[in-house]
Amino acid sequence: MKWITLGSAIISEVSASLALRAAVDHPAWYILVVTGYIAAFILMSLLLRQGMPIGVAYGIWAASGVALTALAAAAIFGDPLTWLMTVGFAAIIGGVLLIEMGSRTEAAQ
Repeated sequence: MKWITLGSAIISEVSASLALRAAVDHPAWYILVVTGYIAAFILMSLLLRQGMPIGVAYGIWAASGVALTALAAAAIFGDPLTWLMTVGFAAIIGGVLLIEMGSRTEAAQ
């Protein structure tokens, strides 16, 4: 259930961020911006109540949000996607994996 809640928080935050970009030209998107960010923070608070460590939850949420927003913005809005950004995505994934493995190692002790 924790991972479903985290995934929902990520999707809410990414949707809100993309809606913020869309709202530049069409202000009606601000409804999704507000709704998405509120939902993301509510879901994150539920996730913490479910017992996921804040470092793991926030690390995955933030890193996934950055990567998914950049990829989706490139696909939807034609934002640039460079090889250096791809290296950054790899670094983000590596960092999140290290945080997750580190939290499991600590929990096992």
